Amino acid sequence: MALPVSDVERFEASRPRLEAIAYRLLGSASEAEDAVQETYLRWQAADIGRVEVPEAWLTKVLTNLCLNQLTSARARRETYVGQWLPEPLLAGDPMLGPADTAEQRESVSFAVLALLERLSPSERAVYVLREAFGYPHREIAAILDVTEAASQQILHRAKKHVAEGRTRTEVDEAAARRVVEEFLAAATSGRTEPLVRLLTADAVSIGDGGGKVPARAKAFEGARAVATFMRGLFKPGKAKRALAGGTVAVHVGTANGDPAVVAVVDGRVIGVMCLEITPEGIAGFRNQVNPDKLERATRRWAAADHGEPLFHAF
Repeated sequence: MALPVSDVERFEASRPRLEAIAYRLLGSASEAEDAVQETYLRWQAADIGRVEVPEAWLTKVLTNLCLNQLTSARARRETYVGQWLPEPLLAGDPMLGPADTAEQRESVSFAVLALLERLSPSERAVYVLREAFGYPHREIAAILDVTEAASQQILHRAKKHVAEGRTRTEVDEAAARRVVEEFLAAATSGRTEPLVRLLTADAVSIGDGGGKVPARAKAFEGARAVATFMRGLFKPGKAKRALAGGTVAVHVGTANGDPAVVAVVDGRVIGVMCLEITPEGIAGFRNQVNPDKLERATRRWAAADHGEPLFHAF
C-alpha cells in the first residue's frame, strides 16, 4: 500500500541522517543504503498514525537492523580474503554526515572506523549515536532497550577501546595536503630514506583488495618496512600498468575527512589511500583497492571537477 505523500516526504527528510548513522555502524556505503531501504519498507508497513516521534522510531528500527547486520558481518569478515577496511567516502559525500565538531569528524575517519570493528555491536551503536550524532543517553537507552545507566557504561567502555588504539590528532588541512605532496614526491623519488623521514617509527600500511586485487594479507609495520613498500608501489612497470588497466592519474584529495591519494584510470577510481597524519609524521596508510568498495567513490568522482592530477603513474 502506497504511503501518503507527507509520510514519504517525512522519511526522505530523515534519509541523509539515517544513511550517515548506518554507514558509521556498518563501514559500508552499500550496506548502509540497504539498511535504510529496509527501514523504509518497515515504515511503509507500520501504523504511522500511532508513531509518536517518527525520527526516534526510524532511528530505532535502523539501528536494530544494523546491529543484526553487524552480528552476521563479523562471521563473514572472519572468512574475508586479506585485510578488511571500510568503504571510503570522498569529500562532499552526504553519507559522511555532520562534521561540525572534532568528535563528529573523527567518528567517520578511516582510522576510527577500523577501530570500531573491535567493539561489540552495542558498543559501536552507543559510540556512534552519542559521539557522532549527540543523542542523549535517555534516547539511546530507548533505542537499544537498555537503561540509561547501562548506555553510559557502554559508552565509557567504547571510548576506552577507541582511545587505546588511536593515534590520530587533527592537523591543519593545508599542512596535511603539503605532507601528502611531500610523501608522493618521496615515494616517486626511487629512494627509501626520504620516505622514512616522513613516517613515525611505528607507522603501518594496510591494504584491502578483497581477493580481487593483489593486496598483502598482513600489514606492513615500522617506518622502514612501510617506506620500502611505498617505494616499490610507485615504481613504474608495465605489469602494474596492465593491472591498473591503463595510465593512472594520481590526485590529492580527501576521503572520510582524512587526506588521501586517489588513483583514477579513465574516470574510474581504482584506489583510495587514506593517510593518518600526526604532528610526529605519517602514522598510517589505509589502502582501499577492492573494486566492490570503490563503486560509490567512482560515482562521486564523476560528479565533480577535480582538476589536473598531481602526476601520472606507470
